[in-house]
Amino acid sequence: MKKINSLRAAWLPLVAALVLAGCASSAVVPPVADVPAQFKEQAGAGAQPVAVAQADGPWWHVFADPVLDTLVERASTDNTSVQQAAARLAEARALARTADADRSVQLGVGAGASRQAGIDRTTDGRPATLLTANANVSYELDLFGRLSGASDAASLDAQSREALLRSARLLVQAEVAQTYLSLRALDDERTLMRETVEAYRGTLTLTERRQRAGDLAELDVARVQAELASTESDAVALDRQRALLEHALGVLTGQGASAFSLPATDWASALPVIPAGLPSSVLERRPDVAAAQKSVMAAQARLGVAQTAWFPSISLTGAGGYASPDLGDLFKWSARSWGIGALLSLPLLDGGRREAGVQGASARLDGALASYREQVLVAFREVEDQLVSLRLLETQSTVQARAVTAARRATALSDSRYRNGMVSQLDLLDARRSELRNRRQALQARSARFQATVGLIRALGGGWEVRPPQPLASAPVVRLSSSAPSVSAVE
Repeated sequence: MKKINSLRAAWLPLVAALVLAGCASSAVVPPVADVPAQFKEQAGAGAQPVAVAQADGPWWHVFADPVLDTLVERASTDNTSVQQAAARLAEARALARTADADRSVQLGVGAGASRQAGIDRTTDGRPATLLTANANVSYELDLFGRLSGASDAASLDAQSREALLRSARLLVQAEVAQTYLSLRALDDERTLMRETVEAYRGTLTLTERRQRAGDLAELDVARVQAELASTESDAVALDRQRALLEHALGVLTGQGASAFSLPATDWASALPVIPAGLPSSVLERRPDVAAAQKSVMAAQARLGVAQTAWFPSISLTGAGGYASPDLGDLFKWSARSWGIGALLSLPLLDGGRREAGVQGASARLDGALASYREQVLVAFREVEDQLVSLRLLETQSTVQARAVTAARRATALSDSRYRNGMVSQLDLLDARRSELRNRRQALQARSARFQATVGLIRALGGGWEVRPPQPLASAPVVRLSSSAPSVSAVE
């Protein structure tokens, strides 16, 4: 009796320590990132309107373009990248259910037949037949959190995949919007090139008439012919660019390039000004940052699981059924059999396997933390990039609008003076080249503002409640603020 008491006194502290160690496993907490008080591009701009977060909000409606709305909504479901991300999410959820199933009672039934000799000495070495039919039940006691930790890690992986699905959908939506807006910008640029080609043809007709009358030399005709051919070549290059964008848009919306077409039309999309809000809202809205955060938490949970390898595992088992040498007697009450058991397993010497597992899990956690920090840094960089782009592009567009106005005036004056013989044809061609160059640069600056706006929406995570602007024929700029939006027309 004293021996039993001494053994109990020796083992109870160890068992208590193991239980406490299991209960004191590290909790899974989200990582914390350093967030600036405001974006650098908003310094000195006063209070900024805060965008209200809205999961998977239709942010593309701010452009007030029904064709864009249709394309983005189609791509959100039919794009192959989105479908792949959805399949990976379904797989992660299935793995999470598998990990969670290990925490439940396991029940199974079985039947067997065997013939053996030499094992049961009561048969005098003669072969004997044994038929069995039974049910088995097992349950592992999760005293140290190994199973719950694995289940939590799998669940966090599924949440990370869900965030990656939202990230893939947002990326595809942004690509569709940028491709579509680039295509519409090319439509306007092609219209400009056709107008320029017609103007050069008119100049060529006038020049050839004056050359036949002896007022101009053949050199003047050759100059106009060269300008006309060069402009026609640029127009063909724009046609090629548009065709490539149209094909890309078809693939983004889940359609074949041969079956997709988008007729050219006037570019009447509205240009909104998106409120960046507070930097902390970026971490709340960006799905890729949320995915990286969930990956860190899953790595934390797996580190806890690796640490539980030092503790024993305890399983409870039970079986009940029938066993008989004759099939006719198998299910008789006298042939019943049952058994219960408990199994405790604790490796003592494993060659450093458990320590290596803990070190590997710790290294994966360090990598996940570094990846999360990188994702946060990239998120803030993308926001700053688009904010500075929009600020400078707005200034560029204002300056370029003045250049277009001056170039148009110069062309009109040069054309009038050329018709009256007061300037040379070379002066007129130079004026027209200058006007064409400035008008194309104005279109490209406007297109760049649309691209940067979509880029800012994607950098901010998309999906907030805004008041959609009304489309105007003069391509309005809509400024969203806490008060009523003000609308100003731009070229």
